[in-house]
This record gives sequence, C-alpha cells and structure tokens, in this order.
Amino acid sequence: MGSVAFYIGSLKKGGAERVFVNLATYFLEQGCNVTMVTQYKKENEYELPAGVRRVISDLTPEEEGGRIVNLFRRYKKLRRIFREIHADVVLSTIGKNNFMALLANAFLPTKVVVSVVAEPTEEYPTKGMRLLAKTLFYAADGIVMQTADAVRFFQPSLQKKCVILKNSLNPAFVRPRYEGDRPQDIVAVGRMDENKNQRMAIRAFCKIAERFPDARLILYGDGPLRRELTEEVRSLDMSERILLPGRITDVPEKLEKAYGFVLTSFTEGMPNTLIEAMSLGTACISTDCPCGGPKDLIRDGENGFLVPVDDSDALADRLTKLLENPDLMQQMGKNAAKLQAEYLPEKVNREWADYFQKIAGKKKLV
Repeated sequence: MGSVAFYIGSLKKGGAERVFVNLATYFLEQGCNVTMVTQYKKENEYELPAGVRRVISDLTPEEEGGRIVNLFRRYKKLRRIFREIHADVVLSTIGKNNFMALLANAFLPTKVVVSVVAEPTEEYPTKGMRLLAKTLFYAADGIVMQTADAVRFFQPSLQKKCVILKNSLNPAFVRPRYEGDRPQDIVAVGRMDENKNQRMAIRAFCKIAERFPDARLILYGDGPLRRELTEEVRSLDMSERILLPGRITDVPEKLEKAYGFVLTSFTEGMPNTLIEAMSLGTACISTDCPCGGPKDLIRDGENGFLVPVDDSDALADRLTKLLENPDLMQQMGKNAAKLQAEYLPEKVNREWADYFQKIAGKKKLV
C-alpha cells in the first residue's frame, strides 16, 4: 500500500483546497495511506473523509519565539512531520508552501511534487521569490502547472519538469444539462475581492439593465468587498436587479438553471467555477485573463465568450448578444457542456494517479 501526503496552508474553501480534498479522497478510496498536512486549521473548511489523517504544522504558542527563531522552528517541525509520515509522494501548493515542502524533504526518500495554481508572477510577486522558485524548483521531482502560459514563467531547462494536469469536477456538477426554462439571471460565483473584480459585472449590467427589464445579476459569494459592493449597488438604485445573497451551498442548482455565467477576474489559474458552469451547460462569458485558463477552456463565440480584462463595455455587448438571442444562449451552453467529459472525476483522478506513480517509480501507489 502506497503513502501520499498533501501540504497546503489550510482547507479554507477555495479552488486549490477543494482540489486537494478531492485528490485525498480519491487516493484514500484507492487504498493509499493519506495524510493532509496544513499549516493552520481555520473556520469554514472543507471536510476530509474519515481515514485521511490531518496534521497541523504551525507552531503552538509554547513553541513560538522570535521571528527568525520561528522560521527555523517551523522548518524543523515540518521536517519532523514529513520524516514521520514517510510518504512516497508529497504534493504541495501555493507560494512559500512549495519552498517549505522542498526544504523539509531535502535528502529524505520522499518524492516532492510542487504545484503552481495561480498566475506565477502573482504567486511569486517579488524578484527574490521568483529567483528562488526558478532555482529551488530544480530540487522538485515534478512541477504541476495549470496552463501552457504559466509553464513559460520558467526557463526552458525547468519547463522540462512541468506537466499540466486538470482539476477534476466535483461529482455534484456531473449531471445532464438542464433543458427547462431559464429566467434571465446572469450569475457569478466567487470570493468578493479586488481580483475577482465583480465591479466589472456590475458596471456592465447597469449598461444593459433598461433594455432587458426581466434580467437580474446575481453575485454569489462572500469576502472583504461584499459590504462595499452592496452599498455601491444600493447607491445605483439597483438593489432589486443586482443581488448579493452571500455564500451558498447549492451552487450546482443555481448554475445549471442560470441564463448565463460571468467570470470577471483580473487573473486566474484554471478557474474551477468556470469549468463547473461550462460543464453544466451554462452559457459563459469570461475575461481573457492571465495565466490563460479561460482561453484554454473557451473557444470564443463557439462555447462561450472571451472579453478583455476589466472591459465592461465588451462584457455588456456579449451579455446583450446572449439576452437578445435565446437560441445562441442554448447553443453555446450545449457546446460548453461537452467539456464535462474531459473533467470527469474518474478520468482526471486517474491521470493524477498515473502521474504520481511515474514520480514514485517502482513503489506501487494504487
């Protein structure tokens, strides 16, 4: 029986965290020993299935000292954890976690795979961090990236270590396309912050609201800008047309019956919400943002629309095309639904298992 470990900051509800929980669940079901190592434990986290061991690597109050002392103590504690786990393969993700995973497993028999899930220049925003990534990642046994554009962040010699692997669909999103009536609800799902740029959707909708009196814009999610956006909508006297209901649990049901879905981010890796909306057969419009995830999914004008980043006029134009042409909306949704077959959990998880097995070498994992 093989052993697999995952290392991430926490299991708070986000794209990378969901992928890690899905993978942990899959490898557990295949008979692996699975450990989830997180630096913290936070509120409102994804739940792990029974059988996955959870280890917290952050220092306790009793273990803390000065800033420099804490850095070395965190390293020593994490190394001790990985030595005790003795995993065949460790997968880490996001920024400094990748550095810590590589350093903590140095000279141990464990194979380490690092993953970059966002735009690399934002995940490693300083010159020092970029230099460290482009140097320290030579010690990795594998590098998982989200898009071809992201791979080009690295020099050619390091690109040889890179592989692009998909994120599997949550099984809740695997279902036949909804063929019933659709109210003219344009929806978005995501954390309300500067990067997700919900203001672009609000501006675009206001431009077309008078022309389409039955249409609504519904922005699901929570975050630091929710209150501010709510006040902005109120000041525009659009509270009955632009709704911000907060976080929801029935995302598939809301997406599958929507008239359209919008993603307005400044940057994305491979956006899970866009994959989910397309797989359900909802007509989608996304910004053509770095590091190229949306353009890898959408064939512009065929299974969705791409618009320039922060261009509310372009978004308003594409929304108008969909709202005035239900047949176009239906055809785009049907074309988008074909994506579901590429992201089925059993297919994508098998690809991850095959990759892990290649990294592990002779030791059989599953």
